[in-house]
Amino acid sequence: MKQYVGTKTLFAKPMTLGEYNKHRNWSIPSNEDPNTEGYLVKYPDAYESWSPKFVFEKSYRSNGNFNFGHALHLIEHGARVSRSGWNGKNMFIFKVPGSVFKVNREPLLSILGEDTKVYYHGHIDMRTADGTIVPWICSQTDMQSNDWGIVPNA
Repeated sequence: MKQYVGTKTLFAKPMTLGEYNKHRNWSIPSNEDPNTEGYLVKYPDAYESWSPKFVFEKSYRSNGNFNFGHALHLIEHGARVSRSGWNGKNMFIFKVPGSVFKVNREPLLSILGEDTKVYYHGHIDMRTADGTIVPWICSQTDMQSNDWGIVPNA
């Protein structure tokens, strides 16, 4: 099964209504077309359902086929995402939430003074191919690409 993301993450595979009814050991009602295309949908809690193809494809995209808007939405909800077009392995971006802290070490100690309250704005960081974490700025290519996907937690 392939992973899909919309307003929630789930797994799905193509399955006609007739195949779904057979899968559930249900008889097919005479007023339904068993050849209607759709998807067997499995949710993280193991619940299964069937969705007509046009409804499903309007609501979900397969993992690895998101645009940057979808990726940004996922980041805002705690996901780590990456592009298949990036050259390095194990690279991904993630949200660093804002915070407030008091200065207690360099280089801020020399600049702002000890115990100065700092309001640290939320931002997006990247884990690079060599494992370091750096601030990340989106390129025009990244913004216009449709190869974004969720990176599972290690």
